[in-house]
Amino acid sequence: MDIIRNFPFISIVFSLFSAVVSSLLKGKAARYMTAAAESVLVVLSASTLWYAAKLGEPVTYWMGHFPAPWGNEIRFGVLEALTALVFALVLLFSVLGGAKFVSRDIFPQKLNLYYVLINLMGAALMALVYTNDIFTGYVFLEILTLTSGGILMIREIGRTALAATRYMILNLLGSGLFLLGIILLYDITGHLLMVNMQSAIAAYAVTGDYAMPLTVTTGLICVGLGIKSGLFPFHTWMPDTYGFATPTSASILSGLVSKGYIFLLIKIMYRVIGVHTACLTTARAILFIFGLGGMIVGSVHALKQNSINRMTAYSSAAQIGYIYMGIGLGGAGFAAAIFHILTHAVAKPLLFLSNAALMSVSGDSPVFHDLQGAGHRNRPAGVLFAVGAMSMIGIPFFAGFTSKLLFSTAAIGHHPVKTVGALVVLAISTILNTIYFIRTVIRIYTPRKSGEGTVTLAFRGQWGYLIAAGALALMNIALGVASQPIITIIEEGLGMFA
Repeated sequence: MDIIRNFPFISIVFSLFSAVVSSLLKGKAARYMTAAAESVLVVLSASTLWYAAKLGEPVTYWMGHFPAPWGNEIRFGVLEALTALVFALVLLFSVLGGAKFVSRDIFPQKLNLYYVLINLMGAALMALVYTNDIFTGYVFLEILTLTSGGILMIREIGRTALAATRYMILNLLGSGLFLLGIILLYDITGHLLMVNMQSAIAAYAVTGDYAMPLTVTTGLICVGLGIKSGLFPFHTWMPDTYGFATPTSASILSGLVSKGYIFLLIKIMYRVIGVHTACLTTARAILFIFGLGGMIVGSVHALKQNSINRMTAYSSAAQIGYIYMGIGLGGAGFAAAIFHILTHAVAKPLLFLSNAALMSVSGDSPVFHDLQGAGHRNRPAGVLFAVGAMSMIGIPFFAGFTSKLLFSTAAIGHHPVKTVGALVVLAISTILNTIYFIRTVIRIYTPRKSGEGTVTLAFRGQWGYLIAAGALALMNIALGVASQPIITIIEEGLGMFA
């Protein structure tokens, strides 16, 4: 079964090949091709997870049989394989669940180009998860940035063009800072492979050499990826980006793209800089403060919105704050952050797909007044939205509850100011989450005076949404009720990161 060790590389190349094939097909055929390609990614990722768990240690192999510094490397353990599996599943369900809306929102002659971009995004996400070369990470990070802008602006309405412009400006700023950090790291260490970089930095930590340049470099990388993932106060591109994109695009951008950037950051912290290096301690403290700010500011903005999509988008800004708070805590906070990456990856696509299904029986309006009673007009969408909302609130038996429990546990044992700050902000953010999500659930289940609330949308015509959103809802519940095996994999995977 050693052929499975090649599956990470095959996942990347297969997605690139699928993009080429999709460009030659017509719209519907390209969609089927993309769904099939993502299904293959699921199988490859699941096989890789089984192999890594059976092996019990990370696997590293050269690309092209050239050693460092000329060669490239892929490295994977159970954590990389688990993340790739969740990413592949969410990508598949986003494509299936939003297919009806993609066909409506995008000109038929451009549908195949849309699915070309989706396949390229799949390749970029797999590469960010599996690569052991920091410059390869940058290359696919840029591919992910460009394709993200593409799936946003391909809808071709005025607001998506404006949102794509804002998104690209901020994301390219983040890319530039990240590239500067890589250049400085290469100047300091003479390596691009992550493990080789870590060995050099560990030696400098003992001698005290390059302390200031390493601090600056760490700051550039953290800020660059923080901007790209929507960390407060760089989250202002989120409302329009998620709010006006077609539902499949909103699901992928909110659920996967920002998580790919954060996963790469965590990998760099462990595998390049080293989690116990002094220069990282300062950066983590800053990320912790910005994370707390994002949790409050994002939740407050979500509370003030009159559009369900913009509310969900600002909620994403708050959830990104949770992840960075966990990174800032360090130690058990890293495991909590990664678990919340998985939680958010399955919850936000469920919400955005359900938003679109509720809007489809409300004159395609995202305004809360028009959505009143939509849970009765489209009962499956109302139930599935409520599942996603309960997960984000942190109701027991849903993924969000486990995330918040892990964050609370990770906060205990730090300096009293840090512990109290994390717990208080976590409590305030949870209260605000509860207010705006429960308010929305009440709104969609409050019948209109005209009696429209008694009309139920037929299941026919929304099977793709029902299958995809139903699967995402089950994943939310599974992460909540069977969280311990996932947490064990995360902790073992972090141990394999070094």
